[in-house]
Amino acid sequence: MSITDATPEPIAFGERLRILRTRRGMTRPVLAGLLGRSPSWLKQVERGEIHTPSLPMILRIAEVLRVRDLSDLTGDQSMPTTLFIGPGHPRLPEVRAAIDAFFPTGTDRPAPDAAHLRSRLDHAWTARHSAPNHREVLGSLLPGLIRDAQLAVRQANTPPTHRVAQAVLAEVYSLAQFFLAYQPDSALLWRVAERGMVAAQESADPHALGMAAWLTAEAHRDAGHYDGADTVTMECLRYLEPHLPDADDDVRAIAGALQIAAGYTAARRGDTGAAWGWWDKADRIAQRLPADYYHPVTSFSRAVMGAHAVTLAVELHAGGESVRQAAKADLRCIPSRPRRARHRIEEARGYQLDGQPDTALATLEKAHENAPETIRYNGYARRIILEETEAKSPERRRRASELAVKVGVLAT
Repeated sequence: MSITDATPEPIAFGERLRILRTRRGMTRPVLAGLLGRSPSWLKQVERGEIHTPSLPMILRIAEVLRVRDLSDLTGDQSMPTTLFIGPGHPRLPEVRAAIDAFFPTGTDRPAPDAAHLRSRLDHAWTARHSAPNHREVLGSLLPGLIRDAQLAVRQANTPPTHRVAQAVLAEVYSLAQFFLAYQPDSALLWRVAERGMVAAQESADPHALGMAAWLTAEAHRDAGHYDGADTVTMECLRYLEPHLPDADDDVRAIAGALQIAAGYTAARRGDTGAAWGWWDKADRIAQRLPADYYHPVTSFSRAVMGAHAVTLAVELHAGGESVRQAAKADLRCIPSRPRRARHRIEEARGYQLDGQPDTALATLEKAHENAPETIRYNGYARRIILEETEAKSPERRRRASELAVKVGVLAT
């Protein structure tokens, strides 16, 4: 429920800011530090003792507090702007229908066996990583995969085949979450996350459980539920710990991905020591993986650790450090096209924090060339582009406006 829905009386910007900050569990010093301002400045804003901040600062506040609709922060209902929710994909209705159809037509046919479903899943992950418009690819593959995986679970007639089918179904739901993320149906996303966790628990497969936990923690953190993200992450890490000495590379990678997830959540809270401590733990796992290993769901690998370092620095709003980490990270080592585009976006965030808006915009243009659907659904990219449409430089305004139209932030 938004502030506007909860309270019909007009609420000043500063009071809205205070309410949203306290909902996120942030103290004034932490939020002020993440914004690069003093606690006294933030106190004055919240009390309405100084003017409402400029648009760039409002956008940065929205980013830090994960405000999905700017009208929740500004109170201006005439121009609602969603930052962290992208457009509904044309294939969303098909995917939704498959998720909701527990008893679809054709249930009298034999279900595909686990090996066949696994082959189709592997193909889907490969297609996602190689496609510039990966949501279109996933949207075309998911309805059939979801229905067949559900059918395989229903027709499994022994405990071992049931567990295997549940593990496959859990991974299909994981794939669905990548399609649904940042689309305008958060209830559907949470429904899929919960079903994926239930299927993973039924499978008793550490790898399936780890994937489901990682994605559930991602959903909590993106929604600003940091305590929920930490709870899921820590519980799964404790569960995986006794399995790790004899675990295969996939389970070790899941543990590393969960450690990075814990670092991201710590960074969102402004806890620098904990954030980098978790990165160090994850890096130790990464270095024990084969040099060419790449986890298909989480992207965890040696190659991606540099990209994670950039994101941690950006989440801590350390502009100089994020640029230094970006200079060290090797983009060419990341085999996934959407993951490379996401790394470009994280680099752009770092450049903007470091006072290099031209470089930030150029980096976002490269991200769009690499994977248009990644940037189209990324709230951070949308925020930077929207901010740069108000730049003092006419050339930068022009470039930002052109990119804004391509991304869908502005209408033609």
